[in-house]
Order: sequence, then C-alpha cells, then structure tokens
Amino acid sequence: MCGIAGFFRFDGSCEDPVGQVTGMLAAIAHRGPDGAGYVIDDGFAMGTVRLAILDPAAGLQPISDESGRYWLCYNGEVYNYRELREALVGLGHVFRTACDTEVVLRAWIAWGPDCLARFNGGFAFALYDRERQELFLARDRYGKRPLFFARHGETILFASEMKAFLAVPGFRFEQDPQQLASILGQWTPLPHQSGFRGIESLPMGEWARVRQGRVERFAYDELTFAPTQTIASEGEAVERIRERMTDAVSLRLRSDVEVGVYLSGGVDSAIVAALARELTPHPLSTFSVEFEDAEFDESMEQRLVAEHLGTRHHARRISHADIAEACPDAVYHAEVPAFRSAFIPMFLLSQRTREAGIKVILSGEGADEAFLGYDLFKETLLRAAWNELPEDTRRSRLERLYPHLAHYGPKDIAAVTGLYHQFSAEKMPGLFSHELRFQNGQFSARLLNAPGDPFAEISALVAGSPAFGSMSAVEKAQWLEYKTLLPGYLLSTQGDRMSLAHGVENRCPFLDPSVIGLASSVNLRFDDGFTEKRLLREAFRDRLPGAVADKRKFPYRAPDAAAFAACRPDYLDLVLSESELANLPFLNAKFAQRLATKVLTKPAEEVSTKENQTFLFLLSIALLDRFFVQRQGLGQAGGSSALPPLQRAVDLRAEAAPHASQGNLASLT
Repeated sequence: MCGIAGFFRFDGSCEDPVGQVTGMLAAIAHRGPDGAGYVIDDGFAMGTVRLAILDPAAGLQPISDESGRYWLCYNGEVYNYRELREALVGLGHVFRTACDTEVVLRAWIAWGPDCLARFNGGFAFALYDRERQELFLARDRYGKRPLFFARHGETILFASEMKAFLAVPGFRFEQDPQQLASILGQWTPLPHQSGFRGIESLPMGEWARVRQGRVERFAYDELTFAPTQTIASEGEAVERIRERMTDAVSLRLRSDVEVGVYLSGGVDSAIVAALARELTPHPLSTFSVEFEDAEFDESMEQRLVAEHLGTRHHARRISHADIAEACPDAVYHAEVPAFRSAFIPMFLLSQRTREAGIKVILSGEGADEAFLGYDLFKETLLRAAWNELPEDTRRSRLERLYPHLAHYGPKDIAAVTGLYHQFSAEKMPGLFSHELRFQNGQFSARLLNAPGDPFAEISALVAGSPAFGSMSAVEKAQWLEYKTLLPGYLLSTQGDRMSLAHGVENRCPFLDPSVIGLASSVNLRFDDGFTEKRLLREAFRDRLPGAVADKRKFPYRAPDAAAFAACRPDYLDLVLSESELANLPFLNAKFAQRLATKVLTKPAEEVSTKENQTFLFLLSIALLDRFFVQRQGLGQAGGSSALPPLQRAVDLRAEAAPHASQGNLASLT
C-alpha cells in the first residue's frame, strides 16, 4: 500500500518539478510513511510514498525496466503476484526484486493493458512510457484503491488523494453543485465523481491513456454476475465456498509484515478471522470498535470470537466525544461528503491498529454484496414478486424480512404493506431496487439551491452498461451496490481513506473475483433469498461460536447527530452561523440552518433518519469547504506536511536518448 502523485505537462516545461512533486507527495505522506521516491523528465514527474509490505529493502519506487523506457509508481497489492511472476519468468523476464511492484511493471510490458484482467488485488498505478511520451493510469476492478486526475492548464495532475493537488501552485478547489446533488441522492459519489469541479476519479475497472493533451478512458472489466461454475448440489456449493474463501484469505496473508484482522461482531469478519487463524503460523491480532452507547455496541460478540479463536484482541472504545473530536480529521481524509458518522470510529480504530504495530489488516467487507446479505436485496425480491403473491404469502414474507413486524399494530403493518404496494412497479428506469433508498436522497438534495435531477447521472451510468439491461432485479441491485455504496463509501470513505490515514492497508477476501463468481453461481439456487447468507454460514458454522454463526445481521453504525448535539464542538458554527453558511452560496442556507438547529436541539427520537444523514452531509460539506476550497487543510486536521525519508530520486532530463541507462537509477538508500 502506498500513495502516488505526479503531473504531465504537454509542452514539456516546468519551473520546479522536484518541489512540486515532493510537495504533492508530502500531502499524502500518511499513506506511505516508510519512504518516498520520485522520477522527473521534461514536463513530467511522478512519485510514491511507500508503505513497505513486500520486499521492504528492495521494493523501492519508482521502478523501471532495464532500458529505462517504462517507469512505474504503484499503490496497492496484486495478491496473485507469485503466479504471475512464474508466468513472466517463463516468457524470459528476469526479476531484480521479490516485490509485486516489479510484477506489475513486467506484466504491463509483456501483455499491455490486458495484464489488468489477470490481476487479483486492490491497486492503482501510474506507468510512464518515456519513448512514446504516454502516461497510463489504472485502477482495480472493485475500486479498492483511489486515483484522481485533473486538468490544470496545460498539465494533467494525478494522485491517490485529492489533497495532493493543494500543493500545486495555482490549483483551486471548487465544490460542484451538480455532483453534490448526485452524491446526496445516492448517498455516495458515483465511480467517476470527486465532488469537486474539474477533478475526476478514475472509475473502478478502467485504465486511462494520457497523451498529447488528451485523456482517454477504457474499461477492462464489466460486472455481469454470470455464474462461473456448475454446482450440482447444496453440499457441493458449501464445499466450494470453503475452498474459495480459504484460497482468498491465504492469498491476502502474503506479506513480509504481520497481518491482523478487524472483527465487527458479525459472521463475515469472524469467518475471515477463523481462516486467518488457521492459516497463520503466528499468533493473530484482532481489532474492534466498541461503543459506550449500547445501541451500537457489539463488543460481546467481538470478544466471543476472539476468545474462541484465541487471538490477541485489541479494542478502541468510542464515546460521543471521540466522534465529535475526530470528525474534522476524518472528513479531511475522506475528502467527500458523508451521510453517516460510522467512518469516524474506523479512523480511530486504524490509529489503534498502527499503534499496535500492524500495517496490514483483513476485513469482511464485500460479503453482503456477494452473498446478498443486505435487506435491500430481500426487499427487491419481494417487491418484484409482490403483485403476483397471495395476500397470506405477502404477510409471511414480510414477517421473515422484518421479524419485529409480528409485534406491530394493524396501523403500522398497513403502512409497511402500503409502501410495498406503492413500490411494486418501477418508477425510475433501471433503479427499481433502490427507489426506496433514494427517497432519503431526495430529502438531502434540498440542501442545495438548485439540485436539478439528483438521479440523472446514475441513470446515465445504468444506461451505459451493456450488461445491466438483461440482469434480474436482484442482480441489478447488486450492480448498483458494487457501483455506488461499496466503492464510493465502504471501501473508500470508511475503508481505504481511514486506514491509510494511519498507514494501514485493508484487504478484503470477499472481494476476490473467484468468490464473487462462485456466489453468483449459488445465490438463489439453493435458497429463496430470505435467509441471510445461509450457504456461507453453513460453510463455516463449525468454526464459529454458535451465537455468532446464527446471529442476524447487525448493521455497523455509530452515533450520528446525537454525538454532535451532546458535545457541541466549536466547528458547528459552520452549519449554524448565517455568516458561515454564506460562504457556501450553492446551499439553501435557510433550510440548512433550520435543519441543523432542529437536529442539534431536539431529542434524538424526534430526529428522523433522513434528517440525521442530511445533517452529516451538511457538516461534511462545510468542513470540506474549509479544508479544500478555503485551503485551510494542508498540514492541519491530522494531515501530513513532511516528506517521508527520500529513498530514490531519478532525473531523466539529462538523457539525450529516450532510453535511460541503468546507471541513471539513483538510489538514496
């Protein structure tokens, strides 16, 4: 895991390339505190801040081939690098390191962009072809690692995090109301969005070519959910799940430093921990968030799993005051508006993890998307079949979906039934599964003076997919989750950004392509979809405490507006003060102020879910404006400002020929 940054100026000029690239790297030094390196050429520079996990001594960056034509700066891990290395050796490649970075470089040289489909991992990289004067940017298929780019005059900037652009002279951030409307509508940025005007996120599963002043994007992976395996029986399905998950965890334990596991208290992370415990010859460290507010706390289940597996367990206990205090730091690192506060405890947990000496962590992220764990999928199944079902079947399905419904009165049951009647037919083309969720998004969009159509961009995204139209209702729901909340919030705001704020790499075995392909082959084949992840539970029931193996999903949440209402930190003036709100002319200041006042003064039970999440959006938008638009972020709010130890510096500008010699590689170690 690392951070990368750089620029490509088309006229070949640059007054201070070293100062600019090292400034960009210093802004993201938290991603790679173990060392820094850069390469510069006429009008070009790129560099890496490195978190040393594989071959710590020799895996320095940037790395080039022997000729000096290709240069690579790389963030992330390709877990199947050993298998790819064997194939490349068979093609005649000679390796100088034992690091996956060199495998990525030589794979590109051998196979070009086709190498991306062979990679099993989470990565983003920049590769410079000096001979052709082209820059390539690429990102993994599920969007685990970030990569942004922006045009700045005659220059293309790129970086793992947008805050690197704060170090570029003359670059200005401006929040984009059109993108904000979309983010508020879907709760998260879409794959190409950043929230700021003129800055793009390279979407998951894509690569880009930068040459002659143009950026061209190409997709190399398309989500289809087509079954990848023929499974004859439920028993075979269970056995295959065991095999695939064991392989996936084993691949992600490849590391030259110790690997730990996050425990949420649920079944997914418990499965990962159980497999890691079996596959690791050393004691296993586990880490959890505990809440003082019992409504959100799962510490009993977390400790039960830790004791069952015999791990060295570490917990970070979180109070309302912790959330209020850490919020500005976490928003600064998240870089995008957030609709809930749950990412803030993850920021504090990764800090605790790093303090314990752990650089690499495994988590259960991705299990719900692969094995249909969210209620959203069950609701979609029921809504799609609603008009064809007899009345008594509707009622029994609703009670399976919402066990508490049996205790409701006739009025409440009628309300739920009426909602299903209302949403049994598609209203927004292609977005049937998410129409209930998007109601809250429509409320949040009221924060903006001119929200336009918050769903125009996601409708275009759906319409542009060649596979989407032929999918089932549940597969469409999965597609939307994989394209929106998973990469835009869970893997980024709550995942990569919070862990890398403290130099911790997060790996997700459930996002192994073979696991997702297998899940697509068995989902709904041996089950009606209303029993949560039944096959997955059956596969690992014998390795988990019974109370966890049978536990119904408990969504990970944290105290939202109540934490801020209780602590009233000074920065709340950003959303309460008329003069402060005037700095955000794209916001409906009266609505924002009225909302913030209600959320912060009324009892929690009088604040609705949509008001809660709209308040979090408002607060994070205001903080982002302070940090990025008003440029009060760099070096503040837990941000970095110092370059890690410089280990490699290469200047190609003195080379007369396009191919640099081996002797030009300057290592400062």
